[in-house]
Amino acid sequence: MFGLLGRKLGHSLSPEIHSLLCDYEYKLYPTEPEKLDEFFSDTTLRGFNVTIPYKIEAFNRCHERSETAEKVGSVNTVIRRADGTLYGDNTDYFGFSYMAEKCGCDFAGKKVLILGSGGASLTVRHVAADNGAREIVVVSRSGEDNYENISRHYDADIIVNTTPVGMYPNNGERLVDLSKFTKCKKALDLIYNPARTVFLLDAEKLGIDCINGLYMLVAQALRAAEIFTGKSIPLSKIDEIYNTILNNQKNLVLVGMPGCGKSTCAALLSEKTGRECIDTDSMVVEASGEKIPDIFAKYGEAEFRRRESEAVKAASKGAGRIIATGGGAILIEENRIALRENSTVVFLKAPADTLATDGRPLSKDAETLQKMLEVRLPLYLDTADVTVEVDPDPEITVRRILKCVSL
Repeated sequence: MFGLLGRKLGHSLSPEIHSLLCDYEYKLYPTEPEKLDEFFSDTTLRGFNVTIPYKIEAFNRCHERSETAEKVGSVNTVIRRADGTLYGDNTDYFGFSYMAEKCGCDFAGKKVLILGSGGASLTVRHVAADNGAREIVVVSRSGEDNYENISRHYDADIIVNTTPVGMYPNNGERLVDLSKFTKCKKALDLIYNPARTVFLLDAEKLGIDCINGLYMLVAQALRAAEIFTGKSIPLSKIDEIYNTILNNQKNLVLVGMPGCGKSTCAALLSEKTGRECIDTDSMVVEASGEKIPDIFAKYGEAEFRRRESEAVKAASKGAGRIIATGGGAILIEENRIALRENSTVVFLKAPADTLATDGRPLSKDAETLQKMLEVRLPLYLDTADVTVEVDPDPEITVRRILKCVSL
């Protein structure tokens, strides 16, 4: 009876969110531009939401629009009325306002830089203007303000990304160098998959308050559900659903020295939580058809690291997994980014003299392990969200992990 219109929807969380909001059928309708006439004439749908790239198209096709939709110039929620006409609203306005409030974002007197010029950008622009922004600049690839001359806006106070750059499955992409924006205090990204894009990871590293688009997605869905059903839904549902979705979405990644028990703990966590267990070393072996010591012996460490990176990136793009990594996975920056984007990362900290060495090509004795630990420790700490001391009993280590994270 209800659904979501967009061009590519494989990543969408909307069906899950609407199932938590109300008891109605909600489906995805990925549609190519040449099929839009057919979609909009389908009378079996009572209503639908609209996402990239059809929000302005939906605005133009609605027979009547809400005051908010008229002001913004885009529609993301459509109802088919009894006479067959389409009524359009913009619940993104409420969704983005809620998201900005969660981030403590005060637009009054601030310079706001908006990356992207699509339908979502229109919404952000109006929310910022209605809340007293001093200056609003919209950056696009071919506009007057573009990525070639963005340096003239390095004084922005607030930056909002409304583009799909960095969105699943193209994780890891970066649109701007956030370190250049020395006055920026807030970074908002409308992307919600992965949970932390490179844009947000950069913001965290620079100490900039930041937030992803999941709050906006849930808040606008709540307003859409109210329009679909004609019933009021308490705002407390937004935080409740946000926490549920985020918990389901994020992986749990274990990093740490070779022999610290990552694979054993990952298997135990999988048993206790019912989550899929992924071991990146096992992925390398399966893909190569060779054991890891043989890969090192035949091709060298550099080739192993290349294969390991492929496994790390592939494993990290999933959702709700338990992932055990190789001890050296954190040596490559791209891996550290991939692991952090959609995961809670746990560093299993163990003294070098307690680490197993059998069958490990780079950690053959205690002295080598100690030197390795000294080099890698800063990288483990920089990558991890949580540090857990390893106990000789893996069950105790797992209990410590579960106390620190929500699964």
